[in-house]
Amino acid sequence: MIHIFFDDNYHLELPPGHRFPMDKYRLTKAQLIYEGTFTENNFVSPKPANHTQLEAVHDSSYIKKLEKGNLSRHEIRRSGFPYSKALIDREKSITGGTIQATYKAIKNGVAFNLAGGTHHAYPDHAEGFCIFNDNAVAASDYLNQYPQNQILVVDLDVHQGNGTAHIFKNEPRVFTFSVHGEKNYPMHKEKSDLDIPLADTTTDNQYLEIVQKHLLNLIDKVKPDFIYFQSGVDILVNDKLGKVSISMAACRERDMIVFETLYTKGIPVAVSMGGGYADRLRDIVEAHCNTYRVAKHLYE
Repeated sequence: MIHIFFDDNYHLELPPGHRFPMDKYRLTKAQLIYEGTFTENNFVSPKPANHTQLEAVHDSSYIKKLEKGNLSRHEIRRSGFPYSKALIDREKSITGGTIQATYKAIKNGVAFNLAGGTHHAYPDHAEGFCIFNDNAVAASDYLNQYPQNQILVVDLDVHQGNGTAHIFKNEPRVFTFSVHGEKNYPMHKEKSDLDIPLADTTTDNQYLEIVQKHLLNLIDKVKPDFIYFQSGVDILVNDKLGKVSISMAACRERDMIVFETLYTKGIPVAVSMGGGYADRLRDIVEAHCNTYRVAKHLYE
């Protein structure tokens, strides 16, 4: 059974005109149930990440500042979200969802967090709609349980996972791999273990070849025991915050390459949603749903 961690508080009320599409979370779940891909039984409410788990990655002073609301205007603006206690509760639930998806994936091969992919969060500050770094916190929790194991982070969001790269820059047990738009946010990029910057003119075929070639090479090189897959769909041609122009079909093919490779190799994977900001909400939902449909075909 595929477990998908989802909480109603993933949907947060934001001011009118805010560019983050919060509706995509509940609409993706609703579509997957409506079409029969999954049922309510597949969806599990996550337990929020606790302080010990968060402090493995994030500074305790930063966590306290978030909980007490002692953020400067600059810090709030940098996060991309208006501050509220509900926001911090949401981010703890999202992070907990990726932690729990990790252990379900170990048992079942794959598990999802229908949110997450908050790869811009640093130990001491928020950036780009990312408050806590869910994949980094989950990976740290995993390594606490399996200290001899190796992790590969496969980040295919259109934006570089700068926070994740920074957090694990001195951790040999975590290999960070990011395929992202060369001229996109963040303007200052960190150094992942492997960065593949994409030109704005990258075609579908070029993109798919890059993903397949490097994924196979890294599995042979890194020999990961576990993979975190950031399945952002902001690579789409009509994405408002992306600059590459990948088709819906190629985005789905990308997910198929990742899942078929990991399924064949027997490597468990926890999947986080990542970005998606297309000018039509139905395109965001369709692209995210494709990720789940492909996994369902293989794993159930």
